[in-house]
Amino acid sequence: MNESIHLVDVNVVIARIFESHEHHQLAVEWFNTPGLKWALCPWSEAGFLRYATRENRISMREATGILEDLAHHPGYHYHGIAHDWRTLTKTFLHRLHGHKQITDALLLGLALQDDLILVTFDRAILHMAGNSGKVQFVEQM
Repeated sequence: MNESIHLVDVNVVIARIFESHEHHQLAVEWFNTPGLKWALCPWSEAGFLRYATRENRISMREATGILEDLAHHPGYHYHGIAHDWRTLTKTFLHRLHGHKQITDALLLGLALQDDLILVTFDRAILHMAGNSGKVQFVEQM
């Protein structure tokens, strides 16, 4: 396994937690990769909480408990954000085209800035990432 730390996109966390998600099994297998080093940041935690608690899926207490449980999973790292959005996205800002890319842009920028690998199911991130080599898809792990 690569020694790099993998920054987990919100969609991968959601797939890991919710058995009804179409990629649940892939996410479970990825999280169980021997020697895997992975991280959540405040943005990925907040995205998970926003999704998990909307429309009464689960309570905030349950969702927060899930994040606590994930923090005890092998290979877990917490990765803080030390830079503003403008700094994190300046190298690919010209490739952003709309509001739906905001979360993806911050996570990609964090991966680029802090030498992480962004792990996602979202292939549209490739357009922003260019040739950075900092994006991997769970199916390819």
